Amino acid sequence: MGEPLLSSLNDEKIASELRGNTLRAYWALLNSKDGVLGVRELQRRLGFSSPALASYHLNKLTDMKLVVKERGDYRLVREVKVGVLKQFIKLGTFLLPRYVLYATMFTTLLLYLLMNLREFTFYSAFALVLGVLGTVIFWYETARVWRQKP
Repeated sequence: MGEPLLSSLNDEKIASELRGNTLRAYWALLNSKDGVLGVRELQRRLGFSSPALASYHLNKLTDMKLVVKERGDYRLVREVKVGVLKQFIKLGTFLLPRYVLYATMFTTLLLYLLMNLREFTFYSAFALVLGVLGTVIFWYETARVWRQKP
C-alpha cells in the first residue's frame, strides 16, 4: 500500500532534479541507439567544456537510479515521463511529440477528402473546415512541443 506513495514521491524528486543540463544528458541517453553513452561521447554531443561536467550530470542520473555505470559507460535503466518528457513518445531511437500522430492522421484525412471531393455541399464544406482546423491545430501543437525539447 505504501509503494505507490513511495513511487510518487520518487517521481516528484526526479521531476525537481531532472532539468537543465541533467535533462539534456538524460535526453541524449534516450536518443542514443542502445541507451548507452560514455562520458566523452556525452561531452561531444552536448558541447560541454570538460568531461568532468559530463561525468557530473551522468552521476546525478545514476544517483536518481535512471542510469547505471558499466565498464566506464552509462546505460539507461529507467525511463521516466516528467515535465516536458510527458509530451514525447519514443519510436525506436526517435523521440517525437505525441501530437505528431494526430497531426499526421488529420493531414492524411484532409488529403483523402480533397482527392475524393466530387461536389461541394454543406457537409463537404463542414468536413473541409474541420479537416483544415484539426490539421493546423495539431501541427502547431507539434511544433510548440518540439521547441520545448531539451
